[in-house]
Amino acid sequence: MYLMARQGALYRFRDHARVPRGELDRHFAGYTEGITVLVPSYAEEPQVVRSTLWSAALQEFPDLKVVLLLDDPPYPKDLGDRARLDKTRALTAEIAAELSVPAARFNAALAGFRRRDKAHDGGSNAAELAILISEYEAAAEWLEAMAAAETVEDHVDEFFVDLVLMGLARELRLVLVGLNAALAQLASPPRSRLEELYLRLTWIFNVSTETFERKKYASLSHEANKAMNLNAYISLMGHTWHKETTADGLVLRKAADAGSDVPGEVMEVRNTTYLLTLDADSLLLRDYCLRLVYFLESAGNERVAVTQTPYSSFRGAPTRIERVAGATTDLQHILHQGMSYYGATFWVGANAVIRKRALEDIVEVESTGGFEIRTYIQDRTVIEDTESSIDLGQHGWTLVNYPERLSYSATPPDFGSLVVQRRRWANGGLLILPKLWVQLRQHRSERRAILFREVLLRVNYMASIAWASFGLVFLLAYPYDSRLLSPVVFLAALPYFLAMGSDLRDCGHRFSDIFRIYGFNLVLLPVNLAGVLKSLQQALTGDKIPFARTPKVKDRTAAPALYVLTPYAIVAFSLLTVWRDAQAGNWGNVAFASLNAALAAFAIHAYIGVFNSAVDVFLGVVNWLYVSPRTKTVKESPVIAKTAEEVDWETILYHGDRRLNRDLRGSTDRRRRIAAR
Repeated sequence: MYLMARQGALYRFRDHARVPRGELDRHFAGYTEGITVLVPSYAEEPQVVRSTLWSAALQEFPDLKVVLLLDDPPYPKDLGDRARLDKTRALTAEIAAELSVPAARFNAALAGFRRRDKAHDGGSNAAELAILISEYEAAAEWLEAMAAAETVEDHVDEFFVDLVLMGLARELRLVLVGLNAALAQLASPPRSRLEELYLRLTWIFNVSTETFERKKYASLSHEANKAMNLNAYISLMGHTWHKETTADGLVLRKAADAGSDVPGEVMEVRNTTYLLTLDADSLLLRDYCLRLVYFLESAGNERVAVTQTPYSSFRGAPTRIERVAGATTDLQHILHQGMSYYGATFWVGANAVIRKRALEDIVEVESTGGFEIRTYIQDRTVIEDTESSIDLGQHGWTLVNYPERLSYSATPPDFGSLVVQRRRWANGGLLILPKLWVQLRQHRSERRAILFREVLLRVNYMASIAWASFGLVFLLAYPYDSRLLSPVVFLAALPYFLAMGSDLRDCGHRFSDIFRIYGFNLVLLPVNLAGVLKSLQQALTGDKIPFARTPKVKDRTAAPALYVLTPYAIVAFSLLTVWRDAQAGNWGNVAFASLNAALAAFAIHAYIGVFNSAVDVFLGVVNWLYVSPRTKTVKESPVIAKTAEEVDWETILYHGDRRLNRDLRGSTDRRRRIAAR
């Protein structure tokens, strides 16, 4: 499957022709559609979210809105959490304020050009060209000044400064080279092209920003996962809402349902043709929106619901585990491109441009507590993007990966945070397989062509972690002899490892990283197995698995003791196999077990650390022995043992007689027990 997907990717990279910048500018010159960037965030560091928001705000798009979807508890008791939340809340307003000054300048410059052009008093083309050059100089200097003022603490900050801020500044400087050359040669672009260049400056600096917190509203879902955070805001788009205070807190009611005389603040949520979902630890290059929306609006792509550039890793990671995890991420970018070649694309949730109309086709509506809850992106599993890919396919939509690297995302910096991420990735694929069979039967009944390669790639993507993990356990544990270990087995795997090494080198890594990745997969074996078993548990019980956010903190995240001890057990058992098979003369097994022992031992040393292992095991034992005392919470009745001045009349009138009767019944039962005693 790796070789097949890789071959498809090579075809796509070979055939991809980058759209010239002038064609993009011409297409969007009179553009009226908008895009809303949704950035879901939970307990993130403000500096991480700030970089993401800036990379979204500086997208070159005519009508851009950036919304930070904060999912933290809105009223934290911890002072540190409150300070961090307040700082994160203020980010969107700070970005809008900083961009307002250059935006006002370039809006005025565009208006001035159009006024001169309409009145035919713009003078010579050379004079008009000189004005445009001065505006581009000002834009480039503004970006360079911001880059110089940034604090660079790690490789992600360096990427933000060099490729987001300075990358955009360098593109503007390149335009200046062309404009100055035209001026020196006494030539000038046509007036229509000059207007497009003015428009480009306004696209860069004009942005609308907003911070939204769904947990402030009792009428929205509070399910603890990223999918419902996105769904809550998407369900509000295109409507005007009244904020009404009730006994349970604020609720949102549609303006048409609430009536014009309802007191309270009004919130209008604008609808847009496109959505861009962006994880709070991801960064976009400057023309991500422009190129992907252009692709969606190109001929033949009318039924493409989602397009994305599967994210790549940041270069220059300081830890070994972050570098090898980044290498596997860069390989996945290639594989996802190949899956698009065979029509087997899956939505990878870190970033994507989505047609909102496609989401309306797959929405599920239910009523909870008297309020309508709309689910666009399924939250049944923790890999919600994969399940939504199948839902879109069932409604005749397709997905395509754009064959360029335009998005980057952080990889876990330590073993503890990697455990959280990879255990989540391993959970859910098996649960979605039945939906895939339903889609295939539907396509067959509609006489659509179904490529066998597409089916293989899709099944491999969703279930390979399961069979690969169990297969690896078998290879490590089964006491087979040399009759079952043929040299042909190693020869069959050779093209896979050679191709992977070549791909790693092309991505900026080392060919020898194939051995580091092998050891990396060995130490992740218990993590992947845990994710698979959690899927089986969910299939049997029907329970929804809580979404586990990958920790992104400066300090190290402790890993559960089981995941730390199992790699040591793999080394020990491999050494036992070496000794046992050496006694029996099974030298093929000796070589295989020696390789496993050596690479797993290296992975423990490089990715977990012996000292960190001891600390994590000690913490695991302490946490197992120590049990925090439970605090008994007594729910106060709105009625019992209260005077008329103390009764919570709002709760009584809002919830009605159900709660009141329960309280009164409980009081009567208590009086009867007292009388009986």
